[in-house]
Amino acid sequence: MSKPEKGSLLIAEPSIIGDLSFNRAVILLADHNALGSVGFILNKPLEYHLKDIVDGTDSDFKVYNGGPVEQDNLYFIHKSPELIPNSIEISNGIYWGGDFKVVIDLINLNKITKNDIRFFLGYSGWAEEQLHHELESNAWLVSDNIYDNKIIAKSCQSFWREKMLELGGEYSIWSNAPENPSYN
Repeated sequence: MSKPEKGSLLIAEPSIIGDLSFNRAVILLADHNALGSVGFILNKPLEYHLKDIVDGTDSDFKVYNGGPVEQDNLYFIHKSPELIPNSIEISNGIYWGGDFKVVIDLINLNKITKNDIRFFLGYSGWAEEQLHHELESNAWLVSDNIYDNKIIAKSCQSFWREKMLELGGEYSIWSNAPENPSYN
């Protein structure tokens, strides 16, 4: 496993059971530095579509639970910096944020597809050294993002399971375990 850095993935250890936000989460780190870390959960879709929470669009783009922090705010990652001004590169052709009005216009004009952008309510955040302590306590595994910007279109429902199978060994067993052990 590698050290966390912008663009890497955090994969919840199977031991994170019962945590509504992070149980079986796969998180893209959007920023990681000495002051803390910010990321977005990639595999927790909500029951909302963009049209349900944003006026001015009838888009059925799915909205995801980005994490437990600021869940009343909408965030997005994308792979279209040439179209969206003020985007910040995370890594490997993945960008964070930008001019939201332009985003809505592009969606309404069908110039951005679901494979180009992903929306999140909230984010996952760690204070200075907090992520380091969680890694030491085996709450997370760190993985390189082998998907580059194609991760935006990556299927979400089975993503954690796929990562467990890729890790192999004892993790393979967890890939088929029920999300709630009491269902066993």
